[in-house]
Amino acid sequence: MKRRDFINNSLLWTATLAATHQASAYPTAKRDFAEEEATLGEMQTALRSGAYQSLDLVKKYKSRIEELDRKGPSLNSVIELNPDAEAIAKQLDMERSQGREYGPLHGIPILVKDNIDTADNMMTTAGSMALAGAKPLKDATIVAKLRAAGAIILGKTNLSEWANFRSTRSVSGWSGRGGLTRNPYSLNRNTSGSSSGSGAAVAANLCAVAIGTETDGSIVSPSSINGIVGIKPTVGLVSRTGIIPISQTQDTAGPMARSVIDAAILLGALTGIDKEDSVTENSAGKLYTNYAKFCDVNGLQGARLGVARKFFGFHPGTDKICEEAIKLLKSRGAEIIDPVDSDGMWKFGDAEMEVLLYEFKAGITAYLTRLGPNAPMRTLSDIITFNEKNSEREMPYFGQELFIQAMKKGPLTEKAYLLARDKCRLVARAQGIDAIMTKHKLDAIVAPTDSPAWKTDFVLGDHYVGGSSTPAAVAGYPSITVPAGYVSGLPVGISFFGRAYSEPTLIKLAFAYEQASKVRRPPDFRPNVP
Repeated sequence: MKRRDFINNSLLWTATLAATHQASAYPTAKRDFAEEEATLGEMQTALRSGAYQSLDLVKKYKSRIEELDRKGPSLNSVIELNPDAEAIAKQLDMERSQGREYGPLHGIPILVKDNIDTADNMMTTAGSMALAGAKPLKDATIVAKLRAAGAIILGKTNLSEWANFRSTRSVSGWSGRGGLTRNPYSLNRNTSGSSSGSGAAVAANLCAVAIGTETDGSIVSPSSINGIVGIKPTVGLVSRTGIIPISQTQDTAGPMARSVIDAAILLGALTGIDKEDSVTENSAGKLYTNYAKFCDVNGLQGARLGVARKFFGFHPGTDKICEEAIKLLKSRGAEIIDPVDSDGMWKFGDAEMEVLLYEFKAGITAYLTRLGPNAPMRTLSDIITFNEKNSEREMPYFGQELFIQAMKKGPLTEKAYLLARDKCRLVARAQGIDAIMTKHKLDAIVAPTDSPAWKTDFVLGDHYVGGSSTPAAVAGYPSITVPAGYVSGLPVGISFFGRAYSEPTLIKLAFAYEQASKVRRPPDFRPNVP
Protein backbone atom coordinates (compact mmCIF):
# COMPACT_ATOMS: atom_id res chain seq x y z
CA MET A 1 0.00 0.00 0.00
CA LYS A 2 1.28 3.46 -0.90
CA ARG A 3 1.75 5.96 1.87
CA ARG A 4 -0.87 8.31 0.38
CA ASP A 5 -3.45 5.52 0.31
CA PHE A 6 -2.62 4.65 3.88
CA ILE A 7 -3.27 8.23 5.00
CA ASN A 8 -6.47 8.39 3.00
CA ASN A 9 -7.69 5.41 4.99
CA SER A 10 -7.27 7.57 8.11
CA LEU A 11 -4.78 5.21 9.71
CA LEU A 12 -2.45 8.01 10.66
CA TRP A 13 0.68 6.83 12.42
CA THR A 14 2.35 9.74 14.13
CA ALA A 15 5.87 8.69 13.28
CA THR A 16 5.17 8.07 9.62
CA LEU A 17 4.25 11.70 9.19
CA ALA A 18 7.77 12.73 10.08
CA ALA A 19 8.58 14.00 6.61
CA THR A 20 10.79 16.58 8.25
CA HIS A 21 13.40 13.93 9.08
CA GLN A 22 16.84 14.73 7.81
CA ALA A 23 17.36 13.27 4.36
CA SER A 24 19.38 10.10 4.33
CA ALA A 25 22.96 10.13 3.21
CA TYR A 26 22.05 7.08 1.12
CA PRO A 27 19.56 7.60 -1.74
CA THR A 28 18.45 3.96 -1.34
CA ALA A 29 17.49 4.53 2.30
CA LYS A 30 13.99 5.60 1.31
CA ARG A 31 11.70 7.61 3.57
CA ASP A 32 8.52 6.24 1.98
CA PHE A 33 8.41 3.18 4.23
CA ALA A 34 4.94 3.66 5.72
CA GLU A 35 5.66 1.50 8.77
CA GLU A 36 8.67 3.55 9.85
CA GLU A 37 8.50 4.22 13.60
CA ALA A 38 5.07 2.58 13.86
CA THR A 39 4.22 1.08 17.25
CA LEU A 40 2.82 -2.38 17.82
CA GLY A 41 -0.55 -0.84 18.59
CA GLU A 42 -0.56 1.12 15.35
CA MET A 43 0.39 -1.97 13.38
CA GLN A 44 -2.41 -3.95 14.99
CA THR A 45 -4.89 -1.19 14.12
CA ALA A 46 -3.85 -1.44 10.48
CA LEU A 47 -3.97 -5.24 10.48
CA ARG A 48 -7.39 -5.39 12.13
CA SER A 49 -8.80 -2.81 9.73
CA GLY A 50 -7.67 -4.84 6.74
CA ALA A 51 -5.42 -2.04 5.48
CA TYR A 52 -2.99 -4.87 4.85
CA GLN A 53 -2.16 -8.31 6.17
CA SER A 54 0.72 -9.80 8.11
CA LEU A 55 2.00 -11.29 4.87
CA ASP A 56 2.27 -7.77 3.45
CA LEU A 57 4.13 -6.67 6.55
CA VAL A 58 6.61 -9.55 6.29
CA LYS A 59 7.25 -8.72 2.64
CA LYS A 60 7.72 -5.03 3.44
CA TYR A 61 10.29 -5.78 6.14
CA LYS A 62 12.12 -8.31 3.96
CA SER A 63 12.31 -5.71 1.20
CA ARG A 64 13.61 -3.10 3.63
CA ILE A 65 16.21 -5.55 4.96
CA GLU A 66 17.35 -6.18 1.40
CA GLU A 67 17.50 -2.44 0.76
CA LEU A 68 19.25 -1.25 3.92
CA ASP A 69 20.87 -4.29 5.48
CA ARG A 70 22.21 -6.06 2.40
CA LYS A 71 22.62 -3.09 0.05
CA GLY A 72 22.72 0.69 0.50
CA PRO A 73 24.18 1.43 3.93
CA SER A 74 24.83 -2.33 4.37
CA LEU A 75 24.03 -2.40 8.07
CA ASN A 76 24.61 -6.16 8.20
CA SER A 77 22.36 -6.53 11.23
CA VAL A 78 20.35 -9.58 10.10
CA ILE A 79 22.41 -12.75 9.95
CA GLU A 80 19.67 -14.98 8.52
CA LEU A 81 16.06 -14.64 7.34
CA ASN A 82 13.42 -17.20 8.18
CA PRO A 83 12.44 -18.97 4.92
CA ASP A 84 9.12 -19.91 6.51
CA ALA A 85 8.13 -16.39 7.58
CA GLU A 86 5.71 -15.80 4.71
CA ALA A 87 4.00 -19.16 5.22
CA ILE A 88 3.60 -18.41 8.93
CA ALA A 89 2.19 -14.99 8.11
CA LYS A 90 -0.39 -16.53 5.75
CA GLN A 91 -1.50 -18.92 8.48
CA LEU A 92 -1.85 -16.11 11.01
CA ASP A 93 -3.76 -13.98 8.51
CA MET A 94 -6.17 -16.84 7.97
CA GLU A 95 -6.67 -17.29 11.70
CA ARG A 96 -7.32 -13.57 12.12
CA SER A 97 -9.92 -13.71 9.34
CA GLN A 98 -11.62 -16.52 11.25
CA GLY A 99 -11.80 -14.44 14.41
CA ARG A 100 -8.81 -15.98 16.18
CA GLU A 101 -6.26 -13.50 17.46
CA TYR A 102 -3.57 -14.29 20.02
CA GLY A 103 -2.90 -10.82 21.36
CA PRO A 104 -0.86 -7.69 20.61
CA LEU A 105 1.90 -9.65 18.84
CA HIS A 106 -0.41 -11.53 16.47
CA GLY A 107 1.06 -11.37 13.00
CA ILE A 108 3.93 -9.06 14.02
CA PRO A 109 7.42 -9.72 12.53
CA ILE A 110 10.10 -10.02 15.20
CA LEU A 111 13.85 -10.56 14.98
CA VAL A 112 15.70 -12.63 17.59
CA LYS A 113 19.37 -12.71 18.40
CA ASP A 114 21.39 -15.57 16.93
CA ASN A 115 22.19 -17.09 20.30
CA ILE A 116 18.53 -18.01 20.86
CA ASP A 117 17.41 -21.45 19.68
CA THR A 118 14.80 -21.76 16.95
CA ALA A 119 13.83 -25.30 15.97
CA ASP A 120 13.08 -24.41 12.37
CA ASN A 121 14.97 -23.91 9.13
CA MET A 122 17.39 -21.40 10.65
CA MET A 123 20.64 -22.06 12.46
CA THR A 124 21.59 -20.93 15.96
CA THR A 125 25.31 -20.17 16.05
CA ALA A 126 26.14 -17.23 18.36
CA GLY A 127 27.77 -15.86 15.21
CA SER A 128 30.45 -18.55 15.25
CA MET A 129 31.38 -20.79 12.34
CA ALA A 130 32.02 -23.47 14.96
CA LEU A 131 28.25 -23.90 15.27
CA ALA A 132 27.42 -23.43 11.59
CA GLY A 133 24.71 -25.87 10.66
CA ALA A 134 23.54 -26.30 14.25
CA LYS A 135 19.80 -27.01 14.31
CA PRO A 136 18.43 -27.11 17.86
CA LEU A 137 15.99 -29.89 18.68
CA LYS A 138 13.62 -27.51 20.45
CA ASP A 139 12.74 -23.84 20.41
CA ALA A 140 14.12 -21.77 23.26
CA THR A 141 11.33 -21.34 25.80
CA ILE A 142 10.96 -17.67 24.93
CA VAL A 143 10.70 -18.48 21.20
CA ALA A 144 7.94 -20.96 21.95
CA LYS A 145 6.19 -18.22 23.91
CA LEU A 146 6.56 -15.76 21.03
CA ARG A 147 5.09 -18.25 18.58
CA ALA A 148 2.20 -18.95 20.98
CA ALA A 149 1.60 -15.19 21.13
CA GLY A 150 1.26 -15.10 17.35
CA ALA A 151 4.59 -13.43 16.61
CA ILE A 152 6.36 -14.15 13.33
CA ILE A 153 10.04 -14.97 13.76
CA LEU A 154 11.29 -12.99 10.77
CA GLY A 155 14.94 -13.90 11.22
CA LYS A 156 18.04 -13.89 13.40
CA THR A 157 20.19 -10.87 14.19
CA ASN A 158 23.95 -10.66 14.03
CA LEU A 159 25.80 -10.22 17.32
CA SER A 160 29.18 -9.83 18.88
CA GLU A 161 30.38 -13.42 18.50
CA TRP A 162 29.65 -15.64 21.51
CA ALA A 163 27.80 -12.64 23.01
CA ASN A 164 31.11 -10.79 23.31
CA PHE A 165 32.68 -13.38 25.58
CA ARG A 166 35.69 -14.60 23.62
CA SER A 167 38.34 -11.93 23.86
CA THR A 168 39.36 -8.95 25.98
CA ARG A 169 40.14 -7.09 22.74
CA SER A 170 36.92 -7.79 20.88
CA VAL A 171 35.29 -5.61 18.26
CA SER A 172 31.64 -5.37 19.27
CA GLY A 173 29.16 -6.17 16.53
CA TRP A 174 31.53 -8.53 14.69
CA SER A 175 31.12 -12.26 14.29
CA GLY A 176 32.92 -14.83 12.17
CA ARG A 177 29.68 -15.93 10.58
CA GLY A 178 27.99 -12.57 10.20
CA GLY A 179 30.76 -10.02 9.79
CA LEU A 180 30.43 -6.48 11.17
CA THR A 181 27.15 -4.82 12.09
CA ARG A 182 27.21 -1.08 11.40
CA ASN A 183 25.62 1.71 13.38
CA PRO A 184 22.71 3.22 11.40
CA TYR A 185 23.41 6.69 12.83
CA SER A 186 26.98 6.63 11.53
CA LEU A 187 28.28 3.68 9.58
CA ASN A 188 31.85 4.08 10.83
CA ARG A 189 30.69 3.87 14.45
CA ASN A 190 30.17 0.81 16.59
CA THR A 191 26.83 -0.73 17.55
CA SER A 192 28.12 -1.95 20.92
CA GLY A 193 27.57 -5.47 22.09
CA SER A 194 26.53 -8.00 22.16
CA SER A 195 22.95 -7.51 20.92
CA SER A 196 24.34 -5.33 18.16
CA GLY A 197 22.21 -6.63 15.32
CA SER A 198 19.02 -6.38 17.36
CA GLY A 199 19.83 -2.78 18.28
CA ALA A 200 20.70 -1.68 14.75
CA ALA A 201 17.74 -3.50 13.18
CA VAL A 202 15.17 -1.98 15.52
CA ALA A 203 16.68 1.49 15.12
CA ALA A 204 16.61 1.21 11.32
CA ASN A 205 13.01 -0.09 11.27
CA LEU A 206 13.97 -3.50 9.88
CA CYS A 207 11.50 -5.18 12.26
CA ALA A 208 8.74 -4.24 14.64
CA VAL A 209 10.69 -5.22 17.76
CA ALA A 210 13.58 -7.56 18.59
CA ILE A 211 14.95 -9.79 21.33
CA GLY A 212 18.41 -9.29 22.77
CA THR A 213 20.30 -10.95 25.60
CA GLU A 214 22.46 -9.48 28.33
CA THR A 215 25.08 -10.65 30.78
CA ASP A 216 26.43 -7.17 31.48
CA GLY A 217 25.37 -4.35 29.17
CA SER A 218 24.46 -6.34 26.09
CA ILE A 219 20.86 -5.12 25.93
CA VAL A 220 21.11 -1.66 27.44
CA SER A 221 24.37 -0.60 25.78
CA PRO A 222 23.42 -1.35 22.14
CA SER A 223 19.96 0.06 22.87
CA SER A 224 21.46 3.32 24.10
CA ILE A 225 24.02 3.54 21.31
CA ASN A 226 21.40 2.77 18.64
CA GLY A 227 18.83 5.19 20.03
CA ILE A 228 16.16 2.72 21.18
CA VAL A 229 14.55 1.40 24.37
CA GLY A 230 15.97 -1.74 25.98
CA ILE A 231 14.76 -3.65 29.03
CA LYS A 232 17.10 -5.97 30.89
CA PRO A 233 14.72 -7.92 33.11
CA THR A 234 15.35 -9.35 36.54
CA VAL A 235 17.23 -12.63 36.19
CA GLY A 236 14.51 -15.25 36.56
CA LEU A 237 11.66 -13.24 35.07
CA VAL A 238 12.40 -14.69 31.61
CA SER A 239 13.53 -18.25 30.87
CA ARG A 240 17.07 -18.83 29.59
CA THR A 241 16.38 -22.39 28.38
CA GLY A 242 17.66 -22.72 24.83
CA ILE A 243 19.83 -19.61 24.92
CA ILE A 244 23.57 -20.05 24.41
CA PRO A 245 24.86 -19.12 27.88
CA ILE A 246 27.58 -17.14 29.52
CA SER A 247 26.43 -16.84 33.13
CA GLN A 248 23.73 -18.59 35.10
CA THR A 249 23.67 -15.73 37.60
CA GLN A 250 23.59 -12.81 35.15
CA ASP A 251 22.18 -13.97 31.79
CA THR A 252 18.73 -12.87 30.66
CA ALA A 253 16.90 -12.16 27.43
CA GLY A 254 14.89 -8.99 27.02
CA PRO A 255 13.00 -6.71 24.63
CA MET A 256 14.48 -4.05 22.38
CA ALA A 257 12.04 -1.59 20.80
CA ARG A 258 11.58 1.97 19.57
CA SER A 259 9.21 2.85 22.40
CA VAL A 260 8.70 1.95 26.05
CA ILE A 261 5.18 0.66 25.45
CA ASP A 262 6.36 -1.72 22.72
CA ALA A 263 9.14 -3.02 24.96
CA ALA A 264 6.59 -3.49 27.76
CA ILE A 265 4.24 -5.42 25.46
CA LEU A 266 7.06 -7.67 24.30
CA LEU A 267 8.25 -8.30 27.85
CA GLY A 268 4.80 -9.55 28.83
CA ALA A 269 4.99 -12.23 26.13
CA LEU A 270 8.31 -13.54 27.48
CA THR A 271 7.61 -14.02 31.18
CA GLY A 272 6.66 -17.25 32.91
CA ILE A 273 7.94 -20.09 35.05
CA ASP A 274 9.94 -22.72 33.18
CA LYS A 275 10.67 -26.05 34.86
CA GLU A 276 13.89 -26.31 32.83
CA ASP A 277 15.18 -23.02 34.29
CA SER A 278 14.75 -23.26 38.05
CA VAL A 279 15.60 -19.60 38.61
CA THR A 280 12.28 -18.65 37.04
CA GLU A 281 10.51 -20.18 40.04
CA ASN A 282 11.54 -17.05 41.96
CA SER A 283 9.24 -15.01 39.73
CA ALA A 284 6.10 -16.75 41.01
CA GLY A 285 3.63 -14.09 42.12
CA LYS A 286 5.90 -11.33 40.81
CA LEU A 287 5.50 -11.60 37.04
CA TYR A 288 2.96 -10.08 34.69
CA THR A 289 1.85 -10.95 31.19
CA ASN A 290 0.77 -7.36 30.59
CA TYR A 291 3.37 -4.72 31.39
CA ALA A 292 1.84 -2.14 29.07
CA LYS A 293 -0.72 -1.33 31.76
CA PHE A 294 2.07 0.27 33.79
CA CYS A 295 2.77 2.88 31.10
CA ASP A 296 1.56 6.03 32.87
CA VAL A 297 2.23 9.45 31.39
CA ASN A 298 2.08 10.88 34.93
CA GLY A 299 4.31 8.18 36.33
CA LEU A 300 7.02 10.57 37.53
CA GLN A 301 4.78 12.48 39.92
CA GLY A 302 5.88 11.82 43.47
CA ALA A 303 8.64 9.39 42.43
CA ARG A 304 11.89 9.41 44.37
CA LEU A 305 14.87 9.01 42.05
CA GLY A 306 18.49 8.72 43.11
CA VAL A 307 21.30 9.92 40.86
CA ALA A 308 24.27 7.55 40.67
CA ARG A 309 27.07 10.08 40.20
CA LYS A 310 29.62 7.28 40.02
CA PHE A 311 28.59 6.84 36.39
CA PHE A 312 29.03 10.43 35.29
CA GLY A 313 32.28 11.93 34.04
CA PHE A 314 33.26 9.50 31.28
CA HIS A 315 31.96 11.75 28.48
CA PRO A 316 31.03 15.46 28.70
CA GLY A 317 28.35 15.27 26.01
CA THR A 318 26.68 12.37 27.79
CA ASP A 319 26.84 14.23 31.10
CA LYS A 320 25.21 17.32 29.59
CA ILE A 321 22.33 15.32 28.14
CA CYS A 322 21.74 13.45 31.38
CA GLU A 323 21.82 16.64 33.44
CA GLU A 324 19.04 17.98 31.21
CA ALA A 325 17.19 14.70 31.61
CA ILE A 326 17.37 15.00 35.40
CA LYS A 327 15.93 18.52 35.19
CA LEU A 328 13.08 17.17 33.09
CA LEU A 329 12.43 14.36 35.55
CA LYS A 330 12.20 16.93 38.33
CA SER A 331 9.93 19.19 36.32
CA ARG A 332 7.51 16.30 35.85
CA GLY A 333 7.13 15.76 39.55
CA ALA A 334 10.00 13.51 40.58
CA GLU A 335 11.97 14.18 43.72
CA ILE A 336 15.67 13.97 42.89
CA ILE A 337 18.14 12.73 45.51
CA ASP A 338 21.61 13.59 44.27
CA PRO A 339 23.99 11.86 44.78
CA VAL A 340 23.11 8.49 46.28
CA ASP A 341 26.41 6.67 45.89
CA SER A 342 30.07 7.27 46.66
CA ASP A 343 33.43 6.62 45.08
CA GLY A 344 33.83 3.49 47.19
CA MET A 345 30.71 1.83 45.84
CA TRP A 346 30.32 -0.69 43.03
CA LYS A 347 33.82 -2.10 43.54
CA PHE A 348 33.67 -5.61 42.13
CA GLY A 349 37.35 -5.96 41.31
CA ASP A 350 38.02 -9.18 39.40
CA ALA A 351 35.12 -11.00 41.05
CA GLU A 352 32.64 -10.55 38.22
CA MET A 353 35.00 -11.89 35.56
CA GLU A 354 35.92 -14.81 37.81
CA VAL A 355 32.25 -15.73 38.10
CA LEU A 356 31.69 -15.43 34.35
CA LEU A 357 34.67 -17.63 33.47
CA TYR A 358 33.53 -20.43 35.78
CA GLU A 359 29.91 -20.21 34.72
CA PHE A 360 30.66 -20.04 31.00
CA LYS A 361 32.63 -23.26 31.08
CA ALA A 362 29.84 -25.07 32.90
CA GLY A 363 27.05 -23.49 30.88
CA ILE A 364 28.44 -24.03 27.39
CA THR A 365 28.97 -27.73 28.06
CA ALA A 366 25.36 -28.08 29.19
CA TYR A 367 24.11 -26.18 26.14
CA LEU A 368 26.08 -28.27 23.64
CA THR A 369 24.71 -31.42 25.28
CA ARG A 370 21.18 -30.06 24.75
CA LEU A 371 21.85 -29.84 21.01
CA GLY A 372 21.92 -33.63 20.88
CA PRO A 373 24.06 -36.13 18.94
CA ASN A 374 24.32 -33.98 15.82
CA ALA A 375 25.90 -31.02 17.61
CA PRO A 376 28.91 -29.78 15.59
CA MET A 377 30.81 -29.15 18.85
CA ARG A 378 30.64 -31.09 22.13
CA THR A 379 32.88 -29.13 24.50
CA LEU A 380 34.55 -25.77 24.97
CA SER A 381 37.82 -27.47 24.08
CA ASP A 382 36.33 -28.44 20.71
CA ILE A 383 35.43 -24.81 20.03
CA ILE A 384 38.90 -23.58 20.96
CA THR A 385 40.46 -26.16 18.62
CA PHE A 386 38.08 -25.20 15.82
CA ASN A 387 38.98 -21.52 16.17
CA GLU A 388 42.69 -22.34 16.05
CA LYS A 389 42.27 -24.43 12.90
CA ASN A 390 40.09 -21.76 11.29
CA SER A 391 41.88 -18.70 12.61
CA GLU A 392 41.79 -16.78 9.31
CA ARG A 393 37.99 -16.77 9.41
CA GLU A 394 37.37 -16.82 13.16
CA MET A 395 40.27 -14.85 14.60
CA PRO A 396 41.44 -12.29 12.02
CA TYR A 397 41.16 -9.38 14.46
CA PHE A 398 41.21 -10.75 18.01
CA GLY A 399 41.77 -14.02 19.81
CA GLN A 400 40.02 -16.27 22.30
CA GLU A 401 41.85 -15.63 25.55
CA LEU A 402 38.63 -15.68 27.58
CA PHE A 403 37.84 -19.15 26.27
CA ILE A 404 41.31 -20.30 27.26
CA GLN A 405 40.98 -18.76 30.72
CA ALA A 406 37.59 -20.43 31.17
CA MET A 407 39.01 -23.81 30.22
CA LYS A 408 41.35 -23.62 33.22
CA LYS A 409 38.49 -23.24 35.67
CA GLY A 410 37.12 -26.11 37.70
CA PRO A 411 33.57 -27.00 38.72
CA LEU A 412 31.10 -24.58 40.32
CA THR A 413 31.79 -26.17 43.69
CA GLU A 414 35.28 -24.67 43.87
CA LYS A 415 35.91 -22.20 46.69
CA ALA A 416 37.32 -19.52 44.35
CA TYR A 417 34.06 -19.47 42.41
CA LEU A 418 31.83 -19.44 45.46
CA LEU A 419 33.79 -16.59 47.06
CA ALA A 420 33.66 -14.51 43.87
CA ARG A 421 29.93 -15.14 43.43
CA ASP A 422 29.16 -14.21 47.02
CA LYS A 423 31.23 -11.03 46.75
CA CYS A 424 29.37 -9.96 43.62
CA ARG A 425 26.00 -10.49 45.25
CA LEU A 426 27.03 -8.64 48.40
CA VAL A 427 28.45 -5.61 46.59
CA ALA A 428 25.71 -5.36 43.96
CA ARG A 429 22.73 -6.17 46.16
CA ALA A 430 23.04 -5.79 49.95
CA GLN A 431 25.74 -3.08 49.88
CA GLY A 432 24.66 -1.63 46.55
CA ILE A 433 21.22 -1.28 45.00
CA ASP A 434 19.23 -2.56 48.00
CA ALA A 435 21.16 -0.46 50.49
CA ILE A 436 20.87 2.73 48.43
CA MET A 437 17.18 2.30 47.77
CA THR A 438 16.38 1.52 51.40
CA LYS A 439 18.45 4.39 52.77
CA HIS A 440 16.93 7.00 50.46
CA LYS A 441 13.49 5.39 50.04
CA LEU A 442 13.91 5.36 46.27
CA ASP A 443 11.69 4.15 43.47
CA ALA A 444 14.68 3.86 41.13
CA ILE A 445 18.27 4.88 40.49
CA VAL A 446 19.14 6.87 37.37
CA ALA A 447 22.42 7.19 35.49
CA PRO A 448 23.80 7.66 31.98
CA THR A 449 23.57 4.36 30.12
CA ASP A 450 26.63 4.66 27.93
CA SER A 451 28.82 6.98 25.90
CA PRO A 452 28.04 7.85 22.28
CA ALA A 453 29.17 5.21 19.79
CA TRP A 454 32.93 4.95 19.29
CA LYS A 455 34.62 4.40 15.94
CA THR A 456 34.95 0.74 15.04
CA ASP A 457 38.62 -0.19 15.30
CA PHE A 458 39.84 -3.62 14.17
CA VAL A 459 43.40 -2.89 15.30
CA LEU A 460 42.88 -1.83 18.91
CA GLY A 461 39.40 -3.19 19.60
CA ASP A 462 36.55 -1.41 21.37
CA HIS A 463 37.07 2.09 22.75
CA TYR A 464 34.54 1.73 25.53
CA VAL A 465 34.86 4.62 27.99
CA GLY A 466 32.13 3.96 30.53
CA GLY A 467 28.58 2.99 31.36
CA SER A 468 26.24 2.08 34.19
CA SER A 469 25.11 -1.46 33.34
CA THR A 470 27.23 -3.43 35.83
CA PRO A 471 25.39 -2.94 39.17
CA ALA A 472 22.03 -4.19 37.87
CA ALA A 473 23.70 -6.87 35.76
CA VAL A 474 25.73 -8.34 38.62
CA ALA A 475 22.83 -8.08 41.04
CA GLY A 476 20.51 -9.74 38.54
CA TYR A 477 18.16 -6.77 38.89
CA PRO A 478 16.18 -4.94 36.17
CA SER A 479 17.30 -1.95 34.13
CA ILE A 480 15.66 0.10 31.38
CA THR A 481 17.38 2.52 29.01
CA VAL A 482 15.48 5.23 27.14
CA PRO A 483 16.79 7.64 24.47
CA ALA A 484 17.82 10.91 26.12
CA GLY A 485 19.53 12.91 23.38
CA TYR A 486 22.26 13.09 20.75
CA VAL A 487 25.92 14.02 20.69
CA SER A 488 27.00 15.01 17.17
CA GLY A 489 23.99 13.06 15.94
CA LEU A 490 24.91 9.94 17.94
CA PRO A 491 22.31 8.65 20.43
CA VAL A 492 22.74 8.64 24.21
CA GLY A 493 20.41 6.95 26.68
CA ILE A 494 19.50 7.29 30.34
CA SER A 495 18.98 4.25 32.56
CA PHE A 496 16.48 3.53 35.33
CA PHE A 497 17.36 0.56 37.55
CA GLY A 498 16.16 -0.81 40.84
CA ARG A 499 15.31 -3.81 43.00
CA ALA A 500 14.47 -7.30 41.79
CA TYR A 501 11.13 -7.57 39.97
CA SER A 502 10.59 -3.80 39.98
CA GLU A 503 9.87 -3.79 36.23
CA PRO A 504 6.38 -2.26 36.71
CA THR A 505 7.84 0.76 38.51
CA LEU A 506 10.72 1.16 36.07
CA ILE A 507 8.38 0.95 33.07
CA LYS A 508 6.11 3.57 34.59
CA LEU A 509 9.03 5.94 35.16
CA ALA A 510 10.66 5.28 31.79
CA PHE A 511 7.40 5.76 29.90
CA ALA A 512 6.64 9.05 31.65
CA TYR A 513 10.15 10.31 30.87
CA GLU A 514 9.92 9.17 27.25
CA GLN A 515 6.59 10.93 26.74
CA ALA A 516 7.93 14.12 28.31
CA SER A 517 11.17 14.14 26.31
CA LYS A 518 10.25 12.55 22.96
CA VAL A 519 13.79 12.81 21.66
CA ARG A 520 14.05 9.68 19.51
CA ARG A 521 14.47 10.22 15.81
CA PRO A 522 15.18 7.62 13.11
CA PRO A 523 18.77 7.20 11.88
CA ASP A 524 19.99 8.95 8.75
CA PHE A 525 22.65 6.39 7.75
CA ARG A 526 25.51 8.87 7.53
CA PRO A 527 28.72 7.32 6.20
CA ASN A 528 30.69 8.68 9.12
CA VAL A 529 30.78 11.04 12.07
CA PRO A 530 34.34 12.40 12.40
